[in-house]
Amino acid sequence: MGIVEIYNSSDELLGIVFIKRKYPPLGLALPGGFVDIGEKVEDACKREMKEEISLDVEIKELLGVYSDPKRDERFHTASIVYVCKAYGIPKGADDAKEAMVVKLEDIQLDKLVFDHAKIVQDYIEKFHPKRA
Repeated sequence: MGIVEIYNSSDELLGIVFIKRKYPPLGLALPGGFVDIGEKVEDACKREMKEEISLDVEIKELLGVYSDPKRDERFHTASIVYVCKAYGIPKGADDAKEAMVVKLEDIQLDKLVFDHAKIVQDYIEKFHPKRA
């Protein structure tokens, strides 16, 4: 899973990418997916970002591992969340109905599915503490 920071040509942070999910549970989410057998987690993150938001990303740093058995109502999943950097306009594809860049101050945590509100809060506290 990736928190994809979108930058302009002057390297100013414009916001982070969220997707509208195409399949239940419906709602806004961070882009992500599953690791294929034989694939490194970092490679899966880059592949899933390309598949879901149509952007190449650079992994900057590991944010954390999220593994609460109740975090996904479908089944038990663990997410390894990377903070990534990208340029351009995301386009929803694959499991993403739509992709959008949201300014940090405009994020509506109550609209996020799974435990993505906690993940975003952890990201803001770690990387943008003045906005927490």
